Amino acid sequence: MNIFAYGNREALLTLATQSPSAFPRWANQRRWHVTNDIKLHILESGTMEADLTWLLLKPGRVIKTRDHRHDERAWGQVPTHAVLIDHPDGRILWDTGVPRNWAEHWAPTGFDEFFPVIDDPQADTGYLDSSLKQLELTPDDIDILVLSHLHFDHAANAKMFDNGKTRIVTSQAELDGVATITGYNQGAHIPDDFKGLNIGGIAGDDEILPGVSVIQTPGHTWGTMSLKVDLPNDGTKIFTSDAVYLADSWGPPAVGAAIVWNNLAWLESVEKLRRIAQETDAQVIFGHDEEQKKELTFAPNGFYS
Repeated sequence: MNIFAYGNREALLTLATQSPSAFPRWANQRRWHVTNDIKLHILESGTMEADLTWLLLKPGRVIKTRDHRHDERAWGQVPTHAVLIDHPDGRILWDTGVPRNWAEHWAPTGFDEFFPVIDDPQADTGYLDSSLKQLELTPDDIDILVLSHLHFDHAANAKMFDNGKTRIVTSQAELDGVATITGYNQGAHIPDDFKGLNIGGIAGDDEILPGVSVIQTPGHTWGTMSLKVDLPNDGTKIFTSDAVYLADSWGPPAVGAAIVWNNLAWLESVEKLRRIAQETDAQVIFGHDEEQKKELTFAPNGFYS
């Protein structure tokens, strides 16, 4: 059963009552808490390097591999992040970052030459599992995992949450899209990252828990989603995922990227996010912005509420 099948939060409570093992934190509740006790943690989940032309197209530029990182060009860091939301009605995780075995896992795609990860795969920092551990959490402590889309730098660690407890969801459009993939990969989608998982599909914009919503922002992929969290003290935060890579992508006007499935849908999604951000006076947090990362508070050094 899809927890969003009925398009409202009562469906989630219905499923929780029917399947208490899936949502033990709120299985027997009959009403939703007010949202004055939310804590939002931004987690390190691996940092790549790349020719930034991947993220921001410029005339006359040709994308090159890491062998050219010292050329006179814009080679820089491409950080990833996950978002942990401690909510009275459950604990939500948004995205999972890059895998520790990225070199071997990405080699058949060729992307290991274009997006090498700078974090030591043997270190106890930098990756999602270590970020959760810093907060004294494990994957079993997550009630709902929401994947913005299924690219290898967002869904690579999804199988960590195949524990019989965590409910995993993404956009239905994304699920329909990846179902057509044959072979090891199609672009940055690697089916082995999510094959065999029971992933529920979300159709349309929807509220997951009070104050926590997903926004359909396709274009980068078939079903890329963004996350909106309304915090009582720190205001509304919008996490764009790869719907908007960088502040320079945001504009206005919006500037495109090399990895876009549908350019028109992408542009419409950026303007949709811009409208929502203006209406809610939201802080917009971009998918891979190295400069913006310096301005954000990352766990375990603090949180937003």
